[in-house]
Amino acid sequence: MKYAIGLDIGGTNIKAVAIDPAGQVLEEQNMPTQDDANNVWKSHVRQLVQQIQQRRGAPAAWVGVCCPGIVARDGYSIWWMSGKMEGTVNFQWGPFLQRTRPVPVFNDAQAALLGEICCGAAQMSRNAVLLTLGTGVGGALWCEGRLLRGHLGRAGHLGHMSVDFNGPRDLAMTPGAIEYHMGNYSLQKRSHGRWTSTQELVQDYVRGDGAATLVWLNSIKALAAHIVSIVNAVDPEIVIIGGGIAAAGDHLFIPLSEMMDDFEWRPHGRQVRVVPAALGSEAGAVGAAYGAMQAEREQK
Repeated sequence: MKYAIGLDIGGTNIKAVAIDPAGQVLEEQNMPTQDDANNVWKSHVRQLVQQIQQRRGAPAAWVGVCCPGIVARDGYSIWWMSGKMEGTVNFQWGPFLQRTRPVPVFNDAQAALLGEICCGAAQMSRNAVLLTLGTGVGGALWCEGRLLRGHLGRAGHLGHMSVDFNGPRDLAMTPGAIEYHMGNYSLQKRSHGRWTSTQELVQDYVRGDGAATLVWLNSIKALAAHIVSIVNAVDPEIVIIGGGIAAAGDHLFIPLSEMMDDFEWRPHGRQVRVVPAALGSEAGAVGAAYGAMQAEREQK
């Protein structure tokens, strides 16, 4: 039986999955990354691929890779990355894995969206958006059945969209980006030192703490404004929210829905669906495998 391997090369762990052409996960494995000067992660990648292929008794028909950074225009390597996993820049995966078929490469957020398209919350969707809320805010766009990559590959970096032009600049030099207003990295500053994690903030919000309520609902208000701006730009049928902050559940989605009711432009009453991500930490690896199969179909 044909199958695909997807590899998610993260700063801490490498995840590998095997899926069949219908998107069913056949197995999953992971190893520590060891992003060091010796690039030990490369041998870990090769080891994971070999282990899966030995257990399945045949080489994978397709292999796909995802990792942080901007993907090169040909789709087979990382073109730009800063601060971590710099060994992936310009690294050619096909020759390294001794593949006769090309090995497509995806940004980690793009791959997570592909995972949701394959077997998650966005199955059968032609236009979808993913937002990942965690230390920062990531994102990806699925437009008319394809990933939107853009001219340089920057498309989908939705965390760097502004919701306050007077706000502080983020790492991409964007003033008042949603990443600042929603990400964990800025919470201590936004809360004047009182909270350092969104989990603690939400716990105090649930207990009725007035200051926590103000900070949390202001963050969600910024997120709602951000989402409706994306909706007005690309008109998706669904917006998927993942990442650690999405674990707040109803404490996030109920006030977000109420604010969307106030902000969203809804011609003839049609509204976008805003839902939690269906896949967990394996979303990127699943998406990389699915993306490899999809890339071959698009070439035919």
